[in-house]
Amino acid sequence: MSRPNPAAERTIPANAENRYRVSPADLPLSCPMPGMSLWNSHPKVYLPIAEDGGHAKCPYCGAEYDLEA
Repeated sequence: MSRPNPAAERTIPANAENRYRVSPADLPLSCPMPGMSLWNSHPKVYLPIAEDGGHAKCPYCGAEYDLEA
C-alpha cells in the first residue's frame, strides 16, 4: 500500500499567470506566493500591495497582483 506523497500536494504553478487576485488573508504578499511550486521560480520578494493602493507588480516575473476589498 502506498503512502501519500506530501511533495505531490496540489500547488499553484509559479509564473503561470500574469495577474492574480489576492485577499487580505494573503498578506504579507510575496512572489512567488506560498503554495506555488518553487522549483522553476525566482527568489522570493515581498510586495507592498497595501501601501501601493491595492496593486503590485513583481520586479522579477512581471506578475501583477490586485488586492480584493
